[in-house]
Amino acid sequence: MTRTIAPRLRVLLLLCLAVTGALLAGAGPASAHAALTGSDPAQGVVVDEAPTQVSLTFSEKVAMNDDSLRVLDPRGKPVQTGSPVAVSGTTYAVKLKSGLAKGTYTVTYQVVSADSHPVAGAYTFSVGAPSQTVVSGTGPTAGGGIVGGLYAFGRYVSYAGFIVLAGGAAFVLACWQRGAGVRALQRLVVGGWVALTAATLWLLLLRGSYTGSGKLADVFDLDLLGQVLQTKTGAALVSRLLLLAAAALFVAVLFGAYTRREEGTEKRDLTFGLAVGGVVVAAGLATSWAMAEHASTGLQPGLAMPVDVVHLLAVACWLGGLTALLVALYRAPAGTPVEATAARRFSRLAFGSVLALVATGAYQSWRQLGSWSAFTDTRYGQLLLVKIGLVAVLVGVAAVSRRWTGRLTDQAGAAGAKPARTEKEQVTASRTAGKGGGKATGSGDSQRAAQLARQRAAVDAARQKRVRDADPNRFGLRRSVLTEAGVAIVLLAVTTALTQTEPGRTEQEARAATSAPAGSGTSAASGALTLDMPFDTGGADGKGVVSIDIDPARVGGNEMHVYVQRPNGRAFDVPEVKVAFTLEAQKIGPLAVNPDHITTGHWSANEVQIPVAGDWKIAVTVRTSDIDQASVSKNAQIG
Repeated sequence: MTRTIAPRLRVLLLLCLAVTGALLAGAGPASAHAALTGSDPAQGVVVDEAPTQVSLTFSEKVAMNDDSLRVLDPRGKPVQTGSPVAVSGTTYAVKLKSGLAKGTYTVTYQVVSADSHPVAGAYTFSVGAPSQTVVSGTGPTAGGGIVGGLYAFGRYVSYAGFIVLAGGAAFVLACWQRGAGVRALQRLVVGGWVALTAATLWLLLLRGSYTGSGKLADVFDLDLLGQVLQTKTGAALVSRLLLLAAAALFVAVLFGAYTRREEGTEKRDLTFGLAVGGVVVAAGLATSWAMAEHASTGLQPGLAMPVDVVHLLAVACWLGGLTALLVALYRAPAGTPVEATAARRFSRLAFGSVLALVATGAYQSWRQLGSWSAFTDTRYGQLLLVKIGLVAVLVGVAAVSRRWTGRLTDQAGAAGAKPARTEKEQVTASRTAGKGGGKATGSGDSQRAAQLARQRAAVDAARQKRVRDADPNRFGLRRSVLTEAGVAIVLLAVTTALTQTEPGRTEQEARAATSAPAGSGTSAASGALTLDMPFDTGGADGKGVVSIDIDPARVGGNEMHVYVQRPNGRAFDVPEVKVAFTLEAQKIGPLAVNPDHITTGHWSANEVQIPVAGDWKIAVTVRTSDIDQASVSKNAQIG
């Protein structure tokens, strides 16, 4: 490495660390991917009678343990009994002790979402009337603190290691097979394998503390590790380690037996075998991310997971191959310079990778955002805009590199430069010259001849390197590729932050669900539907608001919850509630549903059948006395 290049690489490294630290610090503990979309009792509500249980509804399925859901009385003492259980769908509940006193109660929860990220929070409700409470009102910190930062750093290193490992190997096999014998490229790919292996072990150890206590001392808790191994994320990390063992064998063959094969049928067969095996192993490694993160939950997971695998492989081919090309341009020996044909092959590979990235990235963006407003209204959308901008810059710089590649000519025989003779050849030539002189040479003369041979080899290599570096086209390509690598480092940091940020679709649904009780509109959370309708039966104490929740609001069986509240927000236990569904466009209905009374102001019905999709009229009849009742209705799209 020249004196001018070393500072540039140091600057890139410092830039990488700085950007990574800034992004990871900005991610914070709020980087959860499931959101609380409903609760019973609701947040801030005042109920007349103490409920028998507390239930929470999330935007996706979550994993819970015995301490995931707690209810604390005004003095901070837990009042829940038993462990949380799944009631139905994405709703979870915990039983409460009987005879709860009046006052304000705090509900805290800490769970793990289906895409592997911790979710935590808290809210309050009151029995009888609000009161003072010693509980702070804030839930546990999930995924934050020192452990959260260390876990985020491990994720960044794992992504970088995979990209260098898969992309570097792809560059050697598809673009520059002679590079298999270049020591710098060997170190690069092996370094990627070591980084990915170490980061995977790192994440496996941190996982229990990351999703639980958040304490650094719990990192080496074997009980926590055992629990992690039973989760989906733990299985994904273990499978990644097993695949890395196969990757080690692949790397050993690529940089061992493959470099010793002469050109011919045997080497072509080995190239084909390595290519097939490498694609299988790389796809398996990419799947270990897809099966445990964003793609595995939400909309269309069966399509999203293979799309995510293709996306990761395209990123590796582009950015990993770019890193390998950069190393080849700067560190390849003078006698084995990277040829113009190799740069052209990589240019075509990168172009195909960009096309794959655009297609898969567009689908992922739609899936995670759901609306144009999410680009600017959510943190995920804002980070995605930054990523899109960086990709655009990277494509622009890559276009410059393509132009330099088109002008690049192989300098192997330019300006009369000849391949430098090896040290062995130099020594042999010196000894031959000594023998040709007819004079005996002693051991001292032989050592001197060998030293001169090494000096001449070094001079030849330096001269070749000067001739090679003097080519303006090669110099321009090196500078543009170095710029690409700098942008790629920042891009990878932004991508890592994206994987830890709540998707825009989920964030907007959670906002809508949180604000639903105060409004009169509809909101959809993971397919769920909420309608708020004011009513007035005309009698004494006949005013209130009825809220109806339908989950997942699709054709087939649905779960329905009905909540009735007084104008002041307190639960209203009316004598009777009836619901009817009518699809007027197709003259279907009314389909009557009589929900069961669950607790004060709460009714529920399971397996509410919606036969076809359409704009359904949902009518609710509320009776507040023997003679006072009213019917209110709203239309909503179901299915």
